[in-house]
Amino acid sequence: MRRPLSLALRLTLFYGIAAAIVFTGFGWIIGRSIEMHFKSEDVSELKVIVQAVHRAMSSVRSEDELARLARRFDDILVGHHGASLYIAGQNQHAIFASAEPDLSTFVATVANNINGVEAVQQWNDGHNTYRVLIQRLGEDTVVAGGPFTLAVAVPIDYHLHFLDSFRHTLWLMIVCGIVITSLMGWIAVRQGHAPLRHIVNQIRQISANELKTRLSSETVPAELADLAVSFNEMLERVEEAFQRLSNFSADIAHELRTPVTSLMTQTQVVLSQARSIEEYREILYSNIEEYERMAQMIGDMLFLAKADNGLCKPNTTDVDLRREVQDLFDYYEVWAEERHIKLSLEGSAIVSGDRLMLRRALSNLLSNAIRHTPSGQTVWVKLEAGHNDEIDISVENPGTVIAAEHIPRLFDRFYRVDPSRQRSGEGTGLGLAIVKSIVDAHGGRIEVKSTDDYTIFRITLHN
Repeated sequence: MRRPLSLALRLTLFYGIAAAIVFTGFGWIIGRSIEMHFKSEDVSELKVIVQAVHRAMSSVRSEDELARLARRFDDILVGHHGASLYIAGQNQHAIFASAEPDLSTFVATVANNINGVEAVQQWNDGHNTYRVLIQRLGEDTVVAGGPFTLAVAVPIDYHLHFLDSFRHTLWLMIVCGIVITSLMGWIAVRQGHAPLRHIVNQIRQISANELKTRLSSETVPAELADLAVSFNEMLERVEEAFQRLSNFSADIAHELRTPVTSLMTQTQVVLSQARSIEEYREILYSNIEEYERMAQMIGDMLFLAKADNGLCKPNTTDVDLRREVQDLFDYYEVWAEERHIKLSLEGSAIVSGDRLMLRRALSNLLSNAIRHTPSGQTVWVKLEAGHNDEIDISVENPGTVIAAEHIPRLFDRFYRVDPSRQRSGEGTGLGLAIVKSIVDAHGGRIEVKSTDDYTIFRITLHN
């Protein structure tokens, strides 16, 4: 895959293109303005000559008088930078013509193509270039010989030479301007990216042991402040996940080491001397309990690992929650009676979800509630329809109030409110984490509220 152009090169190219457009536009406007200025000056000079010739011819009443105006015409041309005059009468015969250049051929060519009274054209006779004003004079302006075709020309070679030289210099300056502007743009981009490079260097120094490092959003330009804030937020999430993973690994090692050590010690003690068959049987039954506990914990961890990777896809169907809760009541009935705890169900609801996964979540909450309910009290399960086609499932039990600082971490793996209860044989510490994973897989939410009267776990599912 081809690597995209660097930002510095992109911005430099944009600077260069913008400079080329601006400089070229201004260059064209300047060149065109000077060209139009020279043309305007030439035309003004030609019109002065034409007006003088017109005044001279306006007093003529016969062809003889017209013929005697040749000297007058020469006088008119004096002081007009090599201007030439050519006057043609009817049938294009020359009445007056300056010595150089010979305008007869040019006038004969263009006289019939003039639109209107006058026209200004550029003409080259092979040696020099002229600007020529051609004008028709009507019969009412002269006495005889009319109408006339009047052509006045002035050489513009020095204008063209000046324009060529000016254009050469101008385009050279434009090219240099584009190059210099692009170079300055590249330098500006490099300097402008300095804060970004500083951030990159800071990020490169962050390792697994430096996750507490944060970028200072106050010391970077405003355009990069959001980037610094977003990166800090990402670091916070990574640090939290990394810490959770580290704790999880430590908890796994701790939870597995204790039963394995117990089994090894117990086995060594048993093998230290001969035992009766009954003693061996009791020891094996005891070992089975530890194996079952380890198997349950490993199964729970596998389930959470699949849930974290999105592999636990609910097999959606309509689930009668009242029936599922009632089945769970039947399952936990004996245990609840031993603890003198009453189970009570209120409401009914049908939700779209995975029946086995929801049953597992409800079972975990119900067993957790029974475990922490004082003897003689009641565990309530309430099913009710909420707003926006939502189903609320509440599991309520009286008991010890859960301190507010423990509430946000209740669904962490292996987290226990009372550390002294670890390895007490009451669960693996993964039950609530599994409940949250199941709720998340169904697109719902779970919240906990603990007061002096009740601790309530409330699941909200979209139907």
